[in-house]
Amino acid sequence: MYAIVRAGGRQEKVSVGDLLLIDKVGQAGDSIDLTPLLVVDGSTVTSDATKLAKVSVKAEVVKAAKGPKIVIMKYKNKTGYRKRQGHRQHLTQIKITSIDA
Repeated sequence: MYAIVRAGGRQEKVSVGDLLLIDKVGQAGDSIDLTPLLVVDGSTVTSDATKLAKVSVKAEVVKAAKGPKIVIMKYKNKTGYRKRQGHRQHLTQIKITSIDA
């Protein structure tokens, strides 16, 4: 059994026990509910909104994490203008604990 869930502005395919990196939510040990968009159980595919309202996908926050370093470089020719900037996105690692259909 697996589900497609909305997590952090993206859609992720999850099964019980999977570890995911999503945008920052909660503290370590917190429990969160994810919004299911599609549930596949063997040959049964559920995508109807009324049936999906009864489905719950629960996850537990494992730890805080950071994404890869992104380097932003600005440069203008012949003027000596150079600007360097970096960014690391704050993320959260979660573990899927249950998919109740």
